[in-house]
Amino acid sequence: MYSRGEGIVLNEPTVIALNNQSGDVLAIGHEAWQMIGRTPSNIVAVRPLRQGAITDFDVTQRMIRLVLERVGVSRFNRPRVVICVPSAITAVERRAVTEAARRAGAADAQLIAQPMAAAIGAGLPINEAMGSMVIDIGGGTSETALISLGGIVSIQAVRLGGFDIDASIQHYIRREYGIAIGEQTAEQIKVTIGSAWPVREDLNAEVRGRDLVSGLPKTVLLTPAEVREAISEPVGTIVDSVISCLGTAPPELAQDLIEQGIHLVGGGGLLAGLDVRLATETEVKVNLVDAPLECVVLGAGRCIEAYDALKAMFMGAPGR
Repeated sequence: MYSRGEGIVLNEPTVIALNNQSGDVLAIGHEAWQMIGRTPSNIVAVRPLRQGAITDFDVTQRMIRLVLERVGVSRFNRPRVVICVPSAITAVERRAVTEAARRAGAADAQLIAQPMAAAIGAGLPINEAMGSMVIDIGGGTSETALISLGGIVSIQAVRLGGFDIDASIQHYIRREYGIAIGEQTAEQIKVTIGSAWPVREDLNAEVRGRDLVSGLPKTVLLTPAEVREAISEPVGTIVDSVISCLGTAPPELAQDLIEQGIHLVGGGGLLAGLDVRLATETEVKVNLVDAPLECVVLGAGRCIEAYDALKAMFMGAPGR
């Protein structure tokens, strides 16, 4: 969360822990993330957003209210809010997001497409007559957008991202070794030895989980090549979407991309070797931006700081 004049004031995972019996919120953010897979039956740690869409409206509304309260917003101080959303979001989903924000305490809620916010946050010349391409790989969505003269010229979006890569690791280990591991373990494997291109061949990882046959704890050794195989499908889909977006670029803008390269943002962009694989398969240089995790929110923050000048970047009202 970015606050006008202050910068980033909150940086937490979109996770909330609830008591199923009382409905009380027990934790949000990092504290709730630590609870995933570790809670008793009456407590559940959930992500209210999946694949860029709200899966539980009430929980999402409560979470937005809590994070607004955490940064000092109250019913006497109702701010204007800019929310970054996937470009492929439907009109129904757009209405759900804006309604959740308003019910949570926002006086007004405007939406901006994540690739556009990322381009602004990366400092790209989006208003000039030249092509700028952004690949934004988030937790639930991956989007490639070609931007020129303040608008999106072409875009390709797939509803998969970092969470799907984690799930692929879980499925591979279950299938190949008969071991069940949790989301946190899968993410740690991805961060430690995961790669989209052979760049970490000297690393191995001990993986501890529950044997599906005996039910007892079991440890296996996993190699980077195995992890690459495990995540080949989601990573391949992301790469294909980038190639597809490049294939729709007008010739003049395609020339700009050869000179400027493509900019990679989002937490998923930190997957080792992904920039190398993209550059190899597209034959265009790929630049990982300086702050890939914060790039989108920094772009939204620039819209907040220069609200009137950049409001043309906002999505229209749902249904328009």
